[in-house]
This record gives sequence, C-alpha cells and structure tokens, in this order.
Amino acid sequence: MQTIHSITELQAVLGNERAANKRIAFVPTMGNLHEGHIQLIHQANRNADITVASIFVNPLQFGENEDLDAYPRTLQSDQEKLSAADCDYLFAPKMEDMYPNGQVIQTLVEVPGISQLHCGISRPIHFRGVATVVCKLFGIVRPDVAIFGEKDFQQLMVIRRMTEDLFLPVEIQGAPIARAESGLALSSRNGYLSEQEMEIAPTLNRTIRETVAQVISGNHDYSQLEESAQQQLEEAGFKRDYFNICRRHDLQPAQPEDKELVLVAAAYLGKARLIDNMVIDL
Repeated sequence: MQTIHSITELQAVLGNERAANKRIAFVPTMGNLHEGHIQLIHQANRNADITVASIFVNPLQFGENEDLDAYPRTLQSDQEKLSAADCDYLFAPKMEDMYPNGQVIQTLVEVPGISQLHCGISRPIHFRGVATVVCKLFGIVRPDVAIFGEKDFQQLMVIRRMTEDLFLPVEIQGAPIARAESGLALSSRNGYLSEQEMEIAPTLNRTIRETVAQVISGNHDYSQLEESAQQQLEEAGFKRDYFNICRRHDLQPAQPEDKELVLVAAAYLGKARLIDNMVIDL
C-alpha cells in the first residue's frame, strides 16, 4: 500500500489508474480504524480494481465542546491495518491542503432538511461539515464508487442526497453495521468507554431490537415506544439524545400506515456518544 499526503500526487497516481481503465473505490475515514472500517475496505475491494482510503480528522464537523482535540490519531496502526486488508492507496492530507484559505471562509456544502433532524438537533453543524469534506474528497479522488457504513444511517442519507442533488458521478454504497459479539456497534468512540461502561453499552442495541420486535408485532404507538425505550436506557445509565422511529426515505416521524421504517438512536454513556439503528420492513 502506498501512503500519499499530497493532493497533486494522489491525483496524478489515480489519473494513471483511470487511464488504464481501472475502477476506483473510495473509503473516507477519520482514522483510528477498527474492524468495521476494514469491512468497508473489503467491500471496496469486491467492487473495484483499486481501493483508496482516506484519513482526515475534519474540524468542520466538530462543534464546540466536542472531541476534536482528543480524537485518536493512530496513523501507523491504521496503515498496518489497511495494508493487511489489501488497500492500494491511503490518502492522508494535511489540514492546510484541505483548507488552503482557512476554515472561516471555506465554501460550505449543506443538505437542508435531513441534516437538521436527529443528530442534527444536538450537533447542528455536523452534517454541513461532513457534506463539505466528502464533496471535497470526491473532487480529489474522483471515485467510481464510495463505501459508507450504515451505522450512521443519517450520514449515509445525507451523502446520498448530496451526491444526487449535485449530480456527482459517484455510486454510493452502504455497508452493514459491524458489531461485537455483544451486539454493540463497533465505533472509534467505544475507546472512551470504561470497563463498566462497556458492559452497559450493548443495552442500546438490545433496546432497539426489543422496540423493533414490538413494532413488528403490531404496536404502532411510536411515541409511547420511543419514550419507554428512552426511560429504559436512562435506567441503565445512559443520558438520552434521541430514539426515533422514522420513515426510511426521509427520516421524518413514522406514521401507522408507513411500511419502510428505520429506528435511529443515539445516547451518551460517560464520555462516549453511541449511535445505532435498525431497519424495519412491515
């Protein structure tokens, strides 16, 4: 695997691959990689001739009092994991190259509506930062296909909408959530959990599955189900953020007549903010 820091060098290298009619897959990350990220690489390898991963901790998607400075930077370990997974190129750009005019006057990409829901309520600038950096990375890498994990279902929806609205020639693929044996969704932020919190954390996924089972069995009092689940999580030691049963296509609140749903949830446990989801077909 070749690690490249320069935008110009990466574009030249990928230009040669493109000239050889190679199909390019792209996996953007913020590093501190775990098995979930590696599964994205494997999916990319299956869908293209060349796989490019990026590692860039993007400041635009962090709000005040969030963990930008504390976010783990583990480049050497990440390089070893990517190489073992048969990634072809790692793009690890410098901050000044990604934001040459600074962040204050950076052109911003915003996906209205869907970005203001769920995670967007407690993290109002987050998806604007995500959409901006992903759009920039698409312009640099020019991939044929890009792979995003389904753990952050709302982020995947934002990226799909942005790509469609801006007519970007990139196929967006979702990848199934990677989980520990306990059911806990794998996340870089799981590293913030204490040993005791790691025992509590799977309660989030368990509560989601129990709620989904009630929906499938015919209970469509969604607001009651959501509040009951929130209380259950608080009793287990979580601080609530959201627990919402939504229409899958636009993430608006589900109605009894809706058939394609998704349950999206986020909750705080100690220093970690955990997210998870589960689709529901009625």
